[in-house]
Amino acid sequence: KGRFGPTVLSGLHLVAWTPSCSAEPLPESSIMKVRRLCKFCDVRETDCTGKGRCEVGCGITSICPNDEDVCVSIWRKKDDNVTFDTVCHSPSQKLYGLVLEDYNNSKCEMKERKGMGSQFFICSCSEDECNEHIFFYSLPSDKESQVVAVILVSLVPLLVMAVFVITSFYCYRVYRQRQASSRRKKGLDFSDAHAIMIDDEGSDSSSTLANNLNHNTELLPIELDVQVGKGRFAEVYKAKLKQGSSVSEEQRFETVAVKIFQYEEYASWKNEKDIFSDADLRHENVLHFLTAEERKVQRQYWLITAYQPRGNLQEYLIHHIVSWHDLWQLGASLAQGVAHIHSDLTPCGRYKVPIAHRDIKSSNILVKSDLTCCLCDFGLALRLDNTLSVDELADSGQVGTARYMAPEVLESRINLENIECFKQADVYSMALVLWEIISRCSAIGEVKEYMPPFGNLREHPCVESMKDSVLRDRGRPEIPDSWINHTGIQIVCASIDECWDHDPEARLTAQCVAERFNDMEYLDKLSDRSDSEEKIPEEIIVVDEK
Repeated sequence: KGRFGPTVLSGLHLVAWTPSCSAEPLPESSIMKVRRLCKFCDVRETDCTGKGRCEVGCGITSICPNDEDVCVSIWRKKDDNVTFDTVCHSPSQKLYGLVLEDYNNSKCEMKERKGMGSQFFICSCSEDECNEHIFFYSLPSDKESQVVAVILVSLVPLLVMAVFVITSFYCYRVYRQRQASSRRKKGLDFSDAHAIMIDDEGSDSSSTLANNLNHNTELLPIELDVQVGKGRFAEVYKAKLKQGSSVSEEQRFETVAVKIFQYEEYASWKNEKDIFSDADLRHENVLHFLTAEERKVQRQYWLITAYQPRGNLQEYLIHHIVSWHDLWQLGASLAQGVAHIHSDLTPCGRYKVPIAHRDIKSSNILVKSDLTCCLCDFGLALRLDNTLSVDELADSGQVGTARYMAPEVLESRINLENIECFKQADVYSMALVLWEIISRCSAIGEVKEYMPPFGNLREHPCVESMKDSVLRDRGRPEIPDSWINHTGIQIVCASIDECWDHDPEARLTAQCVAERFNDMEYLDKLSDRSDSEEKIPEEIIVVDEK
């Protein structure tokens, strides 16, 4: 017997006895009803600190004497003396003057009781031997509670102010949306009509109309026309942007280009959208961006830009032979566009984040109506933010088109600790495009059919094939001697040779190439003058014959 009279079992096993079928049934009074088993130890020292989970370390299990008894554990601390004791007890009776409140629990969760002459924790539970493991859950002290209360009180005014600001902003946005909706119903006013600039061929679209609309709530009224291009991630369509009912029928539509990504290509759409959304990217030699939209009904993502009816540079060179003047315009504008995205300053001297295009090729360059170039397709572009870590840059991987990849890209050995390396790879690709333009220029003499760089390879060479040509053989597209008979082309070829150097550090910058084209402007004007002088005698001869 213990303190409260239970039967103590120490190292014993209970064996259930079942009578045979022929035995007489035992009287009900002779059948012992098995009661709850609890750990049962007198006061004993413990190293439990009163935090987290502890084991009482009692080796004795008892059968509680009463059916209603539950298991109880008590932890005391007085000075440096810490003890445990465990008992069976009926919750209908007080224990040490305390009422057991949590005896229906399946585990013993300690609660502190004040006024017991020491630090005193008690728990009770109603599962067999559940008082062997006890749990302490720390509650914030009064001092901590006061600190929390002070912090909450201090934050209330800030929360109220934040709610007010957010509500005001929301109301303002709703007001502006209603205004925009009203204007769309009434058609464009005079200032809007004049803000939309359309040249004779309808090529250069202004973003004024698109940017005035709130595309978070309403999509632009666009009617797709014909497909004009297709890439790995998207298709490009010529489309009509409806302007409003207040203008004449022939002026009601503005021609735009729509680049359509399927839902699976969200990452490519988002990257290009984020690049285009940077206002500092705006430049006459970068494709003019209007807006981006999520078309949930079609499960598509759209990028809406200006439409250039002359198409991309590769298509233009296939179907046209260019003069020295055309070459100068195309080359100078290409270099200026690349120099702009690479620069860390805007034309007015404000800081901007440089961008590496990483897929410069003739099919990713559009020809504008004035025969200047503009860069497009920024799906693989990378913002060269100084905050990017080496790991983040490494994740960008080996990207681009194999035919135009720089040697270090083919070999996957870009120096990720120097963001200038991404620009140097772009310059290599730009040199190949300049070579393409020269190959179709009448100033070199006999002009052959268009051939891409490394035209001896198949249509879409793989990285391994390009490694053989560019790395192993150190090959570059041929520059015949006949090309350097023209002074201007000789200068451009010298720049190309420096731009596709095997050593990235030895390459020119795009800005340097642009400046060289600017310095050649006098040759372009001289060429125009000589052309006009050659035509005068022909006109005189015709007059004399008449």
